[in-house]
Amino acid sequence: MSEELNPENPEISATEAEEPIKQRKNGLYPGVSDELAESMKSGWADTELHGLEPIAQASETAARRAALSARFPGERIVVPAGNLKTRSNDTEYAFRASVEYAYLTGNQTEDGVLVLEPTATGHDATIYLLPRSNRENGEFWLDGQGELWVGRRHSLTEAGQLYGIPASDVRELAARLAEATGPVRVVRGHDAGIESALTDKVTGERDEELRVFLSEARLVKDAFEIGELQKAVDSTVRGFEDVVKILDKAEATSERYIEGTFFLRARVEGNDIGYGSICASGPHACTLHWVRNDGPVRSGDLLLLDAGVETHSLYTADVTRTLPVNGTYSEIQKKIYDAVYESQEAGIAAVKPGAKYRDFHDAAQRVLAEKLVEWGLVEGPVERVLELGLQRRWTLHGTGHMLGLDVHDCAVARTETYVDGTLEPGMCLTVEPGLYFQADDLTVPEEYRGIGVRIEDDILVTEDGNRNLSAGLPRRSDEVEAWMARLKG
Repeated sequence: MSEELNPENPEISATEAEEPIKQRKNGLYPGVSDELAESMKSGWADTELHGLEPIAQASETAARRAALSARFPGERIVVPAGNLKTRSNDTEYAFRASVEYAYLTGNQTEDGVLVLEPTATGHDATIYLLPRSNRENGEFWLDGQGELWVGRRHSLTEAGQLYGIPASDVRELAARLAEATGPVRVVRGHDAGIESALTDKVTGERDEELRVFLSEARLVKDAFEIGELQKAVDSTVRGFEDVVKILDKAEATSERYIEGTFFLRARVEGNDIGYGSICASGPHACTLHWVRNDGPVRSGDLLLLDAGVETHSLYTADVTRTLPVNGTYSEIQKKIYDAVYESQEAGIAAVKPGAKYRDFHDAAQRVLAEKLVEWGLVEGPVERVLELGLQRRWTLHGTGHMLGLDVHDCAVARTETYVDGTLEPGMCLTVEPGLYFQADDLTVPEEYRGIGVRIEDDILVTEDGNRNLSAGLPRRSDEVEAWMARLKG
């Protein structure tokens, strides 16, 4: 990784505030000569892009902003993308725009801010962004975030064409907001500078109402979102196929080989993974969020792979399969796997418009409770087990969640509209029952210990029932074995 120049020269500034571009303490160049500074200002071709087409979801983001405008008439709405976060010293984590900002704009660049200014008839939207790197002051080649270091930014004119929103310089925004009057709402937790400018104008209650509204707005997906979720799932299916083909290499190394294999698919076909991949072999499958992925992969064990590709527009899949490393389930593994499959079948069947959100969870949990009673692991009757939640020792988690821009989407929606709500066409959720018998659980026979099974699919609520977006991956145990044998040749 190259070392930035960043000479200490107060005449060269990174912003309109004339702040000096930071100098690396141990940089090899002590400064910039007048001759070099003058040379770097000229001799560059005009690279402005013209006639850009709007992004694919421009009409959808406009409709989302219109709904937001209608909900909060007469109020200024401020939605930041967020800022870069330091990983260590002078390196940053890869940037991911806040979900609220990406949902309303389709833009994903750091430091961006969407502002809806109230008018007599609604709101005027402006997207505030950093303009192209300044060539007059040397920012484009001297600053660590300059164009020659991290790549070209769109000009404000280009951004306006792409996102269908007039664009302005974000470096002017804090001062404008500090002078603003009237009620203001801001999505908190993403941009400390913007929040500081609004500190005497906002209230926690109003801001939480904004956050909740934007979370609930995402409960029902529009056509673009459904298409992106299917795209994410389709890439994820291919990622699972990639993993099956390299299980012999994972046996020779570790779970990390599986993690890296899936990650390659995510980066080639999408933006990233949607969450830390769970590549849990053997007893690690009993740890719900096993993301260390540093354990051995052994023939005869199960591999619980919970992973999802995130598309370039930031929608993520979330799929789990529990696979026999050697391609064939043992008798006890199949017994447990088939119980989870039966449970998932019951859960998926309960997903339909007009059903209560909780119905699919209750249906899946009932099947698992019945199996546990049947196997003598817990004393019945089943109604008693469910009433007391006794099955949770081995089922542990809820049976699903909403899915979208976040893997656990719509998380701050009101309970009455989410968990206690009713399913509608366009909602997308996971159905993912599991059974987990910890390696040190002395309440179960020894043959059960260390076996963890989860099966997870992404289910879209349709007008007449549901559609399994991840149906491209087999679920039934015999179909899984046949699929693995085919992929391994």
